[in-house]
Amino acid sequence: MLLVMFFSCSNAKTETDKSTFISNPFMSQSTSSVPDSVAKLGKDVFTRVCKICHKDAVNLQAPGLDILNTLTPGAILAAMNNGKMKLQSEKLTPEEKRAVAQWITNKMLFNTVLPDSAYMAFSLTKNAHFFDHSGWGGNPEGTGFRSSEQASINDTNVQTLRLKWAFAIPEATQVRSKPAIVGDWLITGSEFGDVFAINRETGKIGWKFTADAAIRGAVKVSGSADKYTAWFADYSTNVYAIDVNTGQLKWKKRAGVHPLSSVTGSVTFFEDKVFVPLSSTEVISAINPDYPCCTASGEVVALNSQTGDIIWRYRVVDQSPRPTEKRRDGKSFMGPSGAPVWSSPTIDAKRGLIYIGTGENYSPPATTTSDAIIAINIKTGKQVWSFQATLNDTWNLACLGHDPNCPVKEGPDLDFGMAPLLISKKNGQDILLAGQKSGVVFAISPDNGKVLWETRIGKGGQAGGIHWGMASDGNRVYASNADNIRDLDMRDPSIAASPGVYALDIETGKIIWKAAAPPCDPGRKGCYQSNSAAPTVIPGVVFAGSLDGHIRAYAAETGNVLWDYDTVREYACINGIPGKGGALDAAAPVVADGMLYVNSGYGLFGQLPGNVILAFEVRK
Repeated sequence: MLLVMFFSCSNAKTETDKSTFISNPFMSQSTSSVPDSVAKLGKDVFTRVCKICHKDAVNLQAPGLDILNTLTPGAILAAMNNGKMKLQSEKLTPEEKRAVAQWITNKMLFNTVLPDSAYMAFSLTKNAHFFDHSGWGGNPEGTGFRSSEQASINDTNVQTLRLKWAFAIPEATQVRSKPAIVGDWLITGSEFGDVFAINRETGKIGWKFTADAAIRGAVKVSGSADKYTAWFADYSTNVYAIDVNTGQLKWKKRAGVHPLSSVTGSVTFFEDKVFVPLSSTEVISAINPDYPCCTASGEVVALNSQTGDIIWRYRVVDQSPRPTEKRRDGKSFMGPSGAPVWSSPTIDAKRGLIYIGTGENYSPPATTTSDAIIAINIKTGKQVWSFQATLNDTWNLACLGHDPNCPVKEGPDLDFGMAPLLISKKNGQDILLAGQKSGVVFAISPDNGKVLWETRIGKGGQAGGIHWGMASDGNRVYASNADNIRDLDMRDPSIAASPGVYALDIETGKIIWKAAAPPCDPGRKGCYQSNSAAPTVIPGVVFAGSLDGHIRAYAAETGNVLWDYDTVREYACINGIPGKGGALDAAAPVVADGMLYVNSGYGLFGQLPGNVILAFEVRK
């Protein structure tokens, strides 16, 4: 049996001195059972609309009831209103959606009340701090590296890290927005669209802004003195510019034009432009055999950072969709389509380029820009070069059941879920380092897209290989390899699954060390022996989260574990909201000024749900 520990991270009051609500109708609190009439309606709607995909058997892509009922009703309702299930739920009434969410979880929907003790006055120091940090990779090159001075953590004091506070996202089941650091504050988003300014020392809220949909990516901040601006995008492709000093909106602009476009990646900023990566929920919509699959393309959109005006738009699939080859049922596919951009673009100021990674085509015909690393001119938005790692990869979620919208020539689904890291070697040569879901790490020339070396570290597949990114200290590149036991690429039986964290020499691609992902506790339901989240590296130490809920510090030289903390426990959090840790996926941890900030909880694909941001500090 799993021993769930209770950790009191504060003596925050449980009573409320005023009615301070998280202004979001999707949040829930009660654990009492729902009225019979609501339960009956919810069950009827689920059976009629949802059960065709969410069968009782566990499915990592469309989880069954045994997984769904571990989530909160707020999370399920949010998915129907502005998340992955928006299209499938568009014909349901608000009453039906609420009933489904409450029946699945057997919990009522309420507003969550925060106590006065969760708040403090916001005050931004006028001087920029050396340890400030923002964006997916922490710098324009996306390296995930923090210097000794910025980190104030090293291989000697890392073992003294202790939990300082925990902050709970009310009723969330996943915590995946990577925080930005501005002076004494973390700026981070949430599953329900709330963006919080959280004091780094106390864990209390300075201000809160509510966006229209979930914030999945990192917050990017730039500026100085009292003129800091934070940029981020929500799942519905709305891009926001926020005055960091006040939490007030400066401008808002929708970047997507396709009705099913979405943002899973992170925006980045360079000079006067904000770059927005676009993906699409069509990969899910294709499950419906009546859906005309598919017409969306991955994109990058450049916006004016001051006004939000669109400067240019780059489509990964440059052809307009048209009827193409026949499906299994004789109807025609629409295509070409897909090649989503899941990640934050990488900036190359010297060459005037941005680099992106792309995913598979959703429908035939396959294009030359899917499963690729692509260089784009920063000023014009024109493609400069493209390196394609996997040809003819056409795939969507209909392939899980070989339904009509699954391409006849079904591909292996081997995205580049990350953009490449731009690294300057000791000899002055620049290289790009990119990891693919195939389980292969590539070194690529930024001048022409030619492969310099490639090294396989895993079996790869739909749930295998490198997912969210890598990190590099300029000598080695550190890669987390997922290789989940499900949905691997079985075309070559001689390649074994090998989840864990790897270090490779950036000169040769030689594997220097491997730290295997430890086996899961047999009693921990939803635990996977897998490393999927992006790592962070500081001199001497690599921090990497795991789907078993652990955050570990590895010795950069040897891969030995220096520090290990199991986040899967319950927390009475600083903001008065119950918290629970879960799987660590997506964003890398953030290191700054002797503190480590970790997201815990990723309730997707059968993984361990959770809702906390954890702050650790080294003992002085």
